[in-house]
Order: sequence, then structure tokens, then C-alpha cells
Amino acid sequence: MTRHICLHGAESTGKSTLAPRLAARLGGLVVPEYGRAYSEANGTDFDAADLLAIFEGHIAATGAAMASDPAWLVSDTDPLMTQAWAIMLLGQRLPRIDAWSAVADLYLVPAMDLPWEEDGTRLFGSDLARRQFMEVAIGELDRRRLAWAWVEGEGDARLDSALAAIQAAGLTE
Repeated sequence: MTRHICLHGAESTGKSTLAPRLAARLGGLVVPEYGRAYSEANGTDFDAADLLAIFEGHIAATGAAMASDPAWLVSDTDPLMTQAWAIMLLGQRLPRIDAWSAVADLYLVPAMDLPWEEDGTRLFGSDLARRQFMEVAIGELDRRRLAWAWVEGEGDARLDSALAAIQAAGLTE
């Protein structure tokens, strides 16, 4: 049985750095952030069709990774973050994402304790926008009553925080 961990939350909180480190420590696979690849190829002027394409990309990438039946799967975001983007950018929820139910076993939410870094795909860099985006992202988890935990610190401390959260959730042997 695959144990699925998903990194979730505001931009520039270290999710893409943490995902491969966490997967390596757990001996699992990483599902990269599909939205990043999509925005690098297509820009960040998203409409509902773009967000649904990202949603489908997440599902396909996760399905491909799950096909090898890994012990651990670490997703660098998932469709719930795409829904948060829809709320932030379009002011609405996308029903197809609301109907999606293949959620992770645990969501790790990296705190906004790292400095903002612009990478050409990020949109919410002000302190106010980052906080609002984090609230929307956490709201998606709470709305579905999903298990989640904060991850804090820099470098190895952030990895240790993630591992401790996974252990506290009872997902390790």
C-alpha cells in the first residue's frame, strides 16, 4: 500500500525543494508540481481551461507514479492547490476539482518562514497576498477535513520537521 504525502500551501515556501529530499529519505517517488511545468510552457495568465488542464496533468502524473506501486509517494502539490489557484485568480471554485477525491494521506504545509523568491511563475509575492493564498490553501484542506501539519525551519530542520509530522500522523512503521 502506497502512503501518499502532499506538500501544500503558498508559493515560495520550499515545497519543490522539500519534495525530492523527503522522497529520498522515505525511499519513495516524487510527483513534481505539474502547474509549474504548465506555467513555464504556457505562461501564467490562467483561465478556467488552463486550471483544468493543470488539474488533469496532476491526475495523470500521480496515476503514472502510483502504477509502480511505490511504498511512498510525495506530491509537490495536487489538485487541491489548483482549486486554491481558481479561488485566488478567478474568484470561483471549479466543480470538477470539487468532485475529485483521490486525496493524500497527509498534507504537509510549509510555513511562510522562508523569504519570497521570484522565479517567473509566481504571482502572489506581497505579504498580504501570500497570507491570503495560504489561508485559501489551508481552507481547502479544512473544508474536506483532511489531515495536515505545519512544516517549519530551513534546510535539514525543514526536512526533520516534515519527517516528524509524518511520524506523528502514524504513517511510519
